[in-house]
Amino acid sequence: MEKEKGEIVEAKENVQKVEPATRGEKTNKNSLAIILAVLALVFGSGGMVLGWLGFEKSNTPITFLNSGSDGNSANFTEGSIADVAEKVSKSVVSIVTSTKVMNYFGQSYDSSAAGTGIIATSDGYIVTNKHVINGATKVTVILDDGTTYKDVEVVTTDPLNDVAFLKIKDVSDLNAATLGDSKTIHVGQQVIAIGNALGEYQNTVTSGIISGTGRSVTASDGSGQNSETLTDMIQTDAAINSGNSGGPLVNAAGEVIGINTATSTSAENMGFAIPISSVKGMLAQLIENGKAERTYLGIYSLEITPEVAKEFNLPVNSGAYLYSSSSYSAIVKDSPAAKAGLKDKDIVTKINGVEVGAAGSLASLIGEYKPGDTVQLTVVREGKEIAINVTLEGYPE
Repeated sequence: MEKEKGEIVEAKENVQKVEPATRGEKTNKNSLAIILAVLALVFGSGGMVLGWLGFEKSNTPITFLNSGSDGNSANFTEGSIADVAEKVSKSVVSIVTSTKVMNYFGQSYDSSAAGTGIIATSDGYIVTNKHVINGATKVTVILDDGTTYKDVEVVTTDPLNDVAFLKIKDVSDLNAATLGDSKTIHVGQQVIAIGNALGEYQNTVTSGIISGTGRSVTASDGSGQNSETLTDMIQTDAAINSGNSGGPLVNAAGEVIGINTATSTSAENMGFAIPISSVKGMLAQLIENGKAERTYLGIYSLEITPEVAKEFNLPVNSGAYLYSSSSYSAIVKDSPAAKAGLKDKDIVTKINGVEVGAAGSLASLIGEYKPGDTVQLTVVREGKEIAINVTLEGYPE
């Protein structure tokens, strides 16, 4: 995986499924191209236009899952989908943005885009996709009951993921969603998706299951000239449509486990969501001090699959393989990983006892923590298992 503009990439790389992006994402000759539409819907002066920003079709505590329980083991019963949808919909907002656009003749006009967001705290923090608000000159948030807030602040974005955080000012009584634990989700689990479908049908509810986890996909426009690699995604067959970007993927206990982000343009019933656990570290920082940095480790790694394990003759079938190439080193100079003594060809199998791969990618699991936190990595080095403590830092500008 090649570096661009000095970025420190921490996304897992599934060498079997990721299409090379224009950024130079590395893959092998057997890679499968999955072209996706990132779900933002744009309205221009000439009518509805599908495609935006390089993508086709285009001090309140966080309400986390209660300790000791796991809503991912719950199933929907008769009538419960309606009950869960009614409850969670109060925490789902429509997002409308205004953007200045230049046409072919050099004339400027206003373009509006519609997306979705999740109320994370009662005092106004909203989680959505970065592509929903990217380039916006004005952001408006509309609650489930029609209450409208204009000039909403874009507080920060995640430099390593398609995530943005907004803030509605001077509120204290919003209905915050319960954020669940995406580390314990499983294939076949029942879910619902809620969002502003087609930018018009607010809080549309669809149901389905989790079809897969840990997916690496490429979001691209129709020309293929603009694309973005998304990693560690949750795959679902719950219908996701344009305008759903930033909306919640919800389990049967009414807990948000993902942020709906993209849908396939080449296959039916194939949508993708960002695991909610990966945003908790930044959100916790916002709650504490009103600003946030993305936590990073400072490594380049490959997701270990049985195929990768065979290719590199690895002693394990899951985890993150710290892998160097002729163009980059697995360990970024002066990074937390370097300071802790991680080495090329190390295999990270656990973070604080949580399995890398089964519970999420290395990047997603690190995303639960804040800069300054110390985590214990379980590492396989030269066939032996060792423990290495790493003090995490903020992603460098």
